[in-house]
Amino acid sequence: MRYTFLMSRSTLARLFLSALLWTAPAFAQLDKITIPAGTPEDKALQAIANEPDAEKKVALYEDFVRNFSANPMAVAYGNWQIAQYYQSSGDLEKALSYGDRALTARPDDLDLLVSQANIAEQMKDNAKIVDYACRGGQAYHRALRRPKPAGVTDSEYTSNLAEAKESNKSSYEFLETAAFNTIVDEKDAQTRMTYIERFTPAFPASRFEEPVTQYAMFTFGQLNDPARLFAYGEKALAGNPKSVPILLLLANAYVEDTRPGSLEKAVTYSQKVIELAQAEAPDADKSRRLSGGVAHSTLGYAYTKQDKTAAAIPELQSAAGLLKGQDNLAYATALYRLGWAYAKTNQIAEAKIVLEEAVRIPSPLQAPSRDLLNKVNAAPRPKAK
Repeated sequence: MRYTFLMSRSTLARLFLSALLWTAPAFAQLDKITIPAGTPEDKALQAIANEPDAEKKVALYEDFVRNFSANPMAVAYGNWQIAQYYQSSGDLEKALSYGDRALTARPDDLDLLVSQANIAEQMKDNAKIVDYACRGGQAYHRALRRPKPAGVTDSEYTSNLAEAKESNKSSYEFLETAAFNTIVDEKDAQTRMTYIERFTPAFPASRFEEPVTQYAMFTFGQLNDPARLFAYGEKALAGNPKSVPILLLLANAYVEDTRPGSLEKAVTYSQKVIELAQAEAPDADKSRRLSGGVAHSTLGYAYTKQDKTAAAIPELQSAAGLLKGQDNLAYATALYRLGWAYAKTNQIAEAKIVLEEAVRIPSPLQAPSRDLLNKVNAAPRPKAK
């Protein structure tokens, strides 16, 4: 007999899929707890099932684990049941402890890892969520990479592999999502990077690959590690050369970098985003307008750093037009840069107009815009010809 405890995250559909997996040949299975019918363990579990008192059941499961300590399946199952009792009663520390005992006996059991990740989520323990989730992702892929045994046909192997993947898809995706959400929620940059470095090999070709890449690049920026930022970003871009978010992140990083060739890359990547976003098109949505506006702003900023101020002004004008009403910080940044470009080319009236608007926008650019506006107001006016 196979025993399955109804977990809080499980559904009837998922249990049905697990049952299908048990009927498949064993060579492509993920680890599952099974207790053969008619064994002493099976009979002991039937006796426990007949006990109506929950606390007495826990004591019986403790006895069960001791009595069958030589059987990893029995040890895992008994501890798992105790863990779920404590989870349901609200003692999450004990639940996690007993779940870990179950995992010691069955370290690659996906059901156990899902259960533990669920408990860790309730405890808001990010490190443990990532640990259980990534262990589950690795166990899933290890099982699916098992070589075809002798005597098994290619069609049997392919069919069994597909069935195993589908049967465990919901568990895998739960763990993948749990780990990704933890990355998103983590405030400490170094810790977040540690989670990302565990996530990437555990969930290859993830549904969240692009946003995880963006978080990695953002995190490298927070850690002031441009070398790893550029290496990570360029590798990601090679695999996805039309990714607007990655292009934007790289352009914004390169425009602040002082090494030879960086400004040229900022220009190239910004122009690529402008081409892809088509932000001025009548059907452009907010995302496209924001991407295009930031790209124009970065391009204009790069031109000013290259002493191409005349070329920078139309780019920054386009940026301001696209970003107004979309994002206060991006809009204020474009206005500040445009005000600076106007001032540099002695277009004082135009500089005052955009800087006065920038000062009115709540953003980190308010103070720099006010300082620049004061300098513009104090500057001597060009003489009329």
